[in-house]
Amino acid sequence: MTASRSASALRRTLVCAAAVAGALAAVPAAAEPKLHVEESVKLAAPVSKVWAVLGSFDGLAKWHPVVASTEITKGSNNRKGAVRSITTKDGAKLVEELLDYDASAHSMRYRVVDWPLPVTDYVSTLKVVADGSGSRVVWTGDFLRAKSAADVDDKKAREIIAGIYTAGFDGLRTALGEAAPAK
Repeated sequence: MTASRSASALRRTLVCAAAVAGALAAVPAAAEPKLHVEESVKLAAPVSKVWAVLGSFDGLAKWHPVVASTEITKGSNNRKGAVRSITTKDGAKLVEELLDYDASAHSMRYRVVDWPLPVTDYVSTLKVVADGSGSRVVWTGDFLRAKSAADVDDKKAREIIAGIYTAGFDGLRTALGEAAPAK
């Protein structure tokens, strides 16, 4: 093989290698799977009574025992895009945005804008459905564990969110005048 053929073959190889490297660089890394938590509670109260207590985006303090106050800081209550500022009884601040609200389906979906918990990209749905003569509240959340929370693994992140939901259910039972189930 002559020197010019060698140089030409080398150029083609380098061009091909560069094209392959460019194509591989364009492929995004596999997205980290979101964690999922789903908790539910069966209540004796009918859907309409339960929704009357928890169906207001600005009403979290009326039933969640950890929440001291909730205030709409942007938009209108129960309207897509509304932003609520939450202050917990221990002074923590949270900001959440309403993504969807459907009063007839007794459902709302929201995302966290800012909070002190070790999870990110949190989106949650709170829904009330009929269950026999009573109702069932289903609270779900999808999120990522914050990489900055080195002492929190996926299991612990799920437990934290599940604990928020179950504490809320306890407060909801109290707000509805229902006793907690026997353990």
